[in-house]
Amino acid sequence: MARAMYEYTKTVLSKVSFDATLFCKEVQKAVKRLLPHELEELRIFIQSLINQNPELNQCLIYLKA
Repeated sequence: MARAMYEYTKTVLSKVSFDATLFCKEVQKAVKRLLPHELEELRIFIQSLINQNPELNQCLIYLKA
């Protein structure tokens, strides 16, 4: 189930990447739901999204906690 949640989170983040506010809210939810090793994978995934959309960079603060 946890792996399914990780894949679902990636899908949601991809879909809301047009809006930094929504993206940040979804990142906050992901931090609560995912396991520590999944958060590391998610950080890599988010970095790839940031390369395409630099305004999402502000949401990385939620992953550093």
